[in-house]
Amino acid sequence: MSAFAWTAAGSLAAWLWLLLCQGFFWRTDVRLPQWSRPDEWPSVCVVVPARDEAAVLALSLPSLLAQDYPGRAEIFLIDDGSSDGTGKLARELACRHGGLPLTVDSPGEPPAGWTGKLWAVRHGIGLARAREPEYLLLTDADIAHAPDSLRELVAAARSGGFDAVSQMARLRVESLWERLVVPAFVYFFAQLYPFRRIGRKGSRTAAAAGGCVLLRAEAAERAQIPDAIRHAVIDDVALARAVKRRGGHIWLGLAERVDSVRPYPRLGDLWRMVSRSAYAQLRHNPVVLAGTVAGLALVYLVPPVALVAGLAGGDTATAACGGLAWLMMTGTYVPMLRYYGQPLWLAPLLPFTAFLYLLMTVDSAVQHYRGRGAAWKGRTYARPDALPEEG
Repeated sequence: MSAFAWTAAGSLAAWLWLLLCQGFFWRTDVRLPQWSRPDEWPSVCVVVPARDEAAVLALSLPSLLAQDYPGRAEIFLIDDGSSDGTGKLARELACRHGGLPLTVDSPGEPPAGWTGKLWAVRHGIGLARAREPEYLLLTDADIAHAPDSLRELVAAARSGGFDAVSQMARLRVESLWERLVVPAFVYFFAQLYPFRRIGRKGSRTAAAAGGCVLLRAEAAERAQIPDAIRHAVIDDVALARAVKRRGGHIWLGLAERVDSVRPYPRLGDLWRMVSRSAYAQLRHNPVVLAGTVAGLALVYLVPPVALVAGLAGGDTATAACGGLAWLMMTGTYVPMLRYYGQPLWLAPLLPFTAFLYLLMTVDSAVQHYRGRGAAWKGRTYARPDALPEEG
């Protein structure tokens, strides 16, 4: 066998391992656990950090105001230095739609060492503590909830004994680039953090989806949320790790009635979404970056290249290994496309999408070493090595 044939065989072996040993990440049936109605519905405070969200707020906030929750619930929208009238619009929507009580407040600029979103979350949790809620719902300003969303989250948390229940909101998939990139984003996330392992006691795998996290207030205090993760750019994963590290029982699955209304119509929009945090996911480690690039190339790029090169050169072993690996890749992607209601002809294009993610990851590292840190909504966060040491 040629060296390329051995490389193709390595890719096939990697796909066999992913298929059978990575928590069945490709399945999409991890949905909100079965629940029973509690005897008494606990109080909940909803914390919504919002920075320049006027474009989406009219599509999302009314769904929170209209929550059909039998217990006491209140919303705290924290206007994180918006320049587009986010806070004013939120008050107008509350007056127009009624529903759950809404408080709009602003925390001011975050101090050094804090990301803006987590500083806003801290302020919201501080306001909520005066109500002494049993649960906190941390949700983003672009997330629309079905009327029974809060009720189902609380009931599932109570029934399963979870300290944190999180749902991966269904992202918008309308433009061509959204169709190509968005389902793959969730697919790759599930590959890194298999949902089945997250909810298993004793498992070290921890992750959450920041757009929808129901958190027991006592667990948040025990894990020192959000102070313990104040400079995290990927705050949802950091939150889940902090809760689990303190003995909390967490759960993450795909949502059925929780949707993101934020549009990403152009490739540049999606590129910025991914690249702003991709290198942070690799802990700003160049060795991990090199390994990630090599791994993406081996797992996603080698199979189609091996199939075409093998067929062109008459190398049966190379073509067979590449073809089988590409077939496994395509087959594991089909459930995610079905979940998003997308045509199955997109499945064989996953290597192309993976190549885009590879470039986004490299670009994220380039921006980091240019000293720009992670940028979002007009705010740039300092690199971890540039943060002042705590006294």
